Amino acid sequence: MIEVQDILNQYGDEYRNKHALSPIQAKAFRDILSCRTAALGGHVDACDKCGHQVISYNSCRNRHCPKCQTVAKERWIENRENDLLDIGYFHVVFTVPDDLNHVMIQNQEVMYNLFFKAVSETLLELGADPKYLGAKPGITAVLHTWGQNLMYHPHIHCIVTGGGLASSGKWINSRKKFFLPVKVLSKKFRGKFLFYLRRVKLQFSGATEALRSSGEFDAFVDDLYSKDWVTYCKPPFEDASRVVKYLGRYTHRIAISNHRILKLEDGNVTFNWRDYRDGNKIKVMTITAEEFIRRFMLHILPSGFRKIRHFGILASRDKSLRLALCRRLTNTGFTAKAPRKAIEIVRTMLGNKFNLCPRCGVGYLTRASPAALTA
Repeated sequence: MIEVQDILNQYGDEYRNKHALSPIQAKAFRDILSCRTAALGGHVDACDKCGHQVISYNSCRNRHCPKCQTVAKERWIENRENDLLDIGYFHVVFTVPDDLNHVMIQNQEVMYNLFFKAVSETLLELGADPKYLGAKPGITAVLHTWGQNLMYHPHIHCIVTGGGLASSGKWINSRKKFFLPVKVLSKKFRGKFLFYLRRVKLQFSGATEALRSSGEFDAFVDDLYSKDWVTYCKPPFEDASRVVKYLGRYTHRIAISNHRILKLEDGNVTFNWRDYRDGNKIKVMTITAEEFIRRFMLHILPSGFRKIRHFGILASRDKSLRLALCRRLTNTGFTAKAPRKAIEIVRTMLGNKFNLCPRCGVGYLTRASPAALTA
């Protein structure tokens, strides 16, 4: 199987000779190259039947690495199971016009924070309006910056409770078929986003150089009011258990997973992608390795940036008290689950194949000795 690591190994030096990387991009680059190699050390496993030995190298644990997300995802989902209520949930997605792409790329941390602020306030303020809900919902919001073709496409996925906690202390259920009208959501979100856009400090260079002029910037923002701000709400989930599985698809996803890469040859990368504009058809795309790396690097987030955030009744402050009340009001049974260790998660995922000897297929690999394995 071709991996992102293979592409960086073969064409990474050439790419770095032509393109400057930011410090956080350079770190992700190095981590992915080193992941599960001798550079990070490891240990030796031996089969308890035939004695066959296997070297297991350590993972880099970088959140942008295609090899390092499975355990993190499963652990995060387990923690979120304790927050679920026995109610319906909605999936709401907010996008911004492509006109903002260059501004967002050059001001990632500022613009992504602005994005979260506009999204959360839109949902909470409309939810508080008695005309729509009259209560405070719970929101888990996840930032993605890519489309299936790896191009820059910032958007935020929100899993929202189908109801909320009113100021009176009562639980109010939302309408069953939709959470809030999408046209109202879109208009409110656009207004909030552009309001804050005029008030943040931004850097402009290259393609956005002209926006240094206050007149040009004001005209740019005014024009954005006429653009298409796509917001949509998917049908509600049937039960809370499906929410957990769905969350796992979005929370720890990276720009592209290794299994989507089909070929690497003659300086080109071929991968499959889903074309949502053409009936969700699976298509194949071939681009140069240089372009593939460029697109992949677009999606390296700023250091320490939180791409998963919680609002409303799921906000961290006094969350345990609010959730306890909401469980009583929604008749949600609750048994806290103790967190599992990483090895337990992997054992559950692989079942009988966990640590099965690749040579004899009968024995199991166990730790033989720590490795003094360095590059």
